[in-house]
Amino acid sequence: MPNLLDIDLARRSRRLRVDTLVRLRWLAVFGQATAVLLTHFALGFPLPLGLCLIVITASAWLNISLRLRFGRTDRLEDGPAAMLLGYDLLQLSALLYLTGGLENPFSILFLAPIMISAVSLPGPLTLALTLLMMAAATTLIFAHYPLPWHPGETLDLPFIYSAGIWVAIVISASFVAFYATRVAEEARKLADALAATELVIAREQHLTQLDGLAAAAAHELGTPLATITLVARDLEKQLSKSREFGEDVALLTQEIARCRSILGKLTSLGQESGNIFDVMSLGVLLEEVVGPQRDFGVAITIVKDGQGREPVCRRNAALLYGLGNLIENAIDFAKSEVRILAQWDAITVKVTIADDGPGFSPDILTRLGEPYVTTRRDRRAKSEEGAGLGLGLFIAKTLLERSGAGVKTENASAPKSGAVISMRWQRPAFERGAGSPQDEPAKISAKSA
Repeated sequence: MPNLLDIDLARRSRRLRVDTLVRLRWLAVFGQATAVLLTHFALGFPLPLGLCLIVITASAWLNISLRLRFGRTDRLEDGPAAMLLGYDLLQLSALLYLTGGLENPFSILFLAPIMISAVSLPGPLTLALTLLMMAAATTLIFAHYPLPWHPGETLDLPFIYSAGIWVAIVISASFVAFYATRVAEEARKLADALAATELVIAREQHLTQLDGLAAAAAHELGTPLATITLVARDLEKQLSKSREFGEDVALLTQEIARCRSILGKLTSLGQESGNIFDVMSLGVLLEEVVGPQRDFGVAITIVKDGQGREPVCRRNAALLYGLGNLIENAIDFAKSEVRILAQWDAITVKVTIADDGPGFSPDILTRLGEPYVTTRRDRRAKSEEGAGLGLGLFIAKTLLERSGAGVKTENASAPKSGAVISMRWQRPAFERGAGSPQDEPAKISAKSA
């Protein structure tokens, strides 16, 4: 499970930065001032210039206040950020009120705060801002200054035109809010799921590194254990015939020998892992993954059916975790049996995991492997709180695809029932980095030379 602190930090990192809002507002202030001044002086259209400049200056003063109050890296809570975007809507409404209402072509800028809110704030706040925008747009249909036009002339547009603009803005804002919110939410879920994936990989890497730490600890413990061995031998010579201490000394000698054996194994972890543990055949890989899953009351059958030499691969934490997660998921839903079929030839390697459970629900079958798409019903092994969020399948699928596999999920064909997950690798991709058994004699000869 991902670290809650890391997830909280990720959520806070998605909040709006004050510096971003300030920069966008400065851009708006510059654009508004330019449009108003050009309309009044270059085009010669009369408008309430003083009031327009007051409205624009209010945004400038707000930016200055925010810059003095917050640092460039500060991020706002969702509530204050929504209030600032609400202010932007009201400030734009005031400026449009002074320059023709919805008949002003710049009324399309109502969409900007809605877009920013949709991609960075929760849905309820975006909905509130959308309703505020709709209320402001509705007011501007009926109450506004005349649209700036040539002196002595009035541009009277029909009401149906203003109503059409209102409908276009409202529909556009609703679509933008809905679409951007969905896209942003999917991106957030994907980011959280990828963060969980990275944490899982990091954990597996830490477990791998324990081999080296164990070897180092064994090396350090070797010297004091040798001293204890010498003392034990002297005691054995002196007390071997003693009825009171003889058995204790013999037991001490036996346990010392056992400790030396354990330390020898720990030391070999750091020295021989590249030859013994790093490279495994497909059958050994599956047995290692299945081993911890055999105690849940479900029969697990591994069938190997291949042409030629059995594929070998290098030990890969991502591969072990991905296969283990899929097998565990199959056990959770199986009635009595999980069947694993390993097939290979000179070109491809394929592993199929099938259970005799109810299978995947049709409504989620096409979306399996996406983050937070869950298959949870009555699960055998995962009963803890938070299980069944769909992250497991997503992480497993992501890790297996990184190893070069194509992952396919389906239900068993009638009359059989159950879920079927198949993984297919190109054989060179599966065996990447494992070396070839034919190469071993050459390596040994080179090492001997």
